[in-house]
Amino acid sequence: MIKFLDLQAINHQYRHELLAACASVIDSGWYITGNALSRFEEEFAEYCGVRHCIGVANGLDALILTLRAWKELGLLSEGDEVIVPANTYIASVLAITENRLVPVFVEPDAHSLNLSPANVEAAITSRTRALLPVHLYGRLADMPELMAIAERHHLLVLEDSAQAHGASLDGRRAGSWGHASGFSFYPGKNLGALGDAGAITTNDDKLAETLRALRNYGSHEKYKNLYKGVNSRLDEIQAAMLSVKLRYLDRQTAHRRQIAQTYLTEVDNPLIQLPAWENEEQHVWHLFVVRSQRRQALQEYLQKAGVQTLVHYPIPPHKQESYRDYSELSLPLTEAIHEEVLSLPMGPSLTLDEVRVVVKALNSFK
Repeated sequence: MIKFLDLQAINHQYRHELLAACASVIDSGWYITGNALSRFEEEFAEYCGVRHCIGVANGLDALILTLRAWKELGLLSEGDEVIVPANTYIASVLAITENRLVPVFVEPDAHSLNLSPANVEAAITSRTRALLPVHLYGRLADMPELMAIAERHHLLVLEDSAQAHGASLDGRRAGSWGHASGFSFYPGKNLGALGDAGAITTNDDKLAETLRALRNYGSHEKYKNLYKGVNSRLDEIQAAMLSVKLRYLDRQTAHRRQIAQTYLTEVDNPLIQLPAWENEEQHVWHLFVVRSQRRQALQEYLQKAGVQTLVHYPIPPHKQESYRDYSELSLPLTEAIHEEVLSLPMGPSLTLDEVRVVVKALNSFK
């Protein structure tokens, strides 16, 4: 069976370095907000091209806490609207509603499946205060145009960069375009920890200061609490793991792009719609997602051929029971996407020989 993603094989490549990093933390005797976290925050901020990286417990917290910080700073208020792509993973929406803000679902661009600037413009109201573009599947959204819209309408921009570590456009990486960005380091991400982990990047000094307090019980100084904060800190061992893996991220991204190029040039089946791709640096291929109106049959066929696939994601947020208040929305493109998408094997441990086995199976599907 060709696995969708082989985490054991990925982490085995630098097992000795991971063990050494873990041992270093254990031997240090300092396990929360210590040198390993500070080092990774500095490294990842430099990688993204920003002044600040604030490590938190997971990617969802990264989004929640950023919106919360803007509320504490008086830039957002309960009931404000945040525009979000309707075809995102539910975490993007949970971050909005957790802060008692109002998600405004818009259809994505049919070509890129990312947030559509035209649909954003049409959705802006007097209550709109922020945009939450999602770099879906690893493809950077149209940030130049979205930032121009935000500037015209005086909107905050929070990038959801959970799938786009290292994606860039015009020399600027994901996490450096918006006023802030949330990252996930869930184990299956392009830059994955060995457990839950996340971070926020920003160039805003005041926002960074507020976030560092919010993640630590609302405290800037021990036993002095400015905010009703939370406990959401990226722990030392995960930070140490991420510092090791960050060194290999660009090399692994290059391999992902080679896999994607093989799929794009060698898959030839009218029943399968390939993803769009124009700019190599813009996409880091967290997922390689095809579409088919016969998805279930295709997935079953591939399974029998020894190819594991996954669906990201079968149910759009507005059709989830938790968001039943939005169930009557008419979002036909989003709903079609969620009914048709299928994620093929993709990852730094996948060989090109394995990719061609997948290609052969795809091309023989009828």
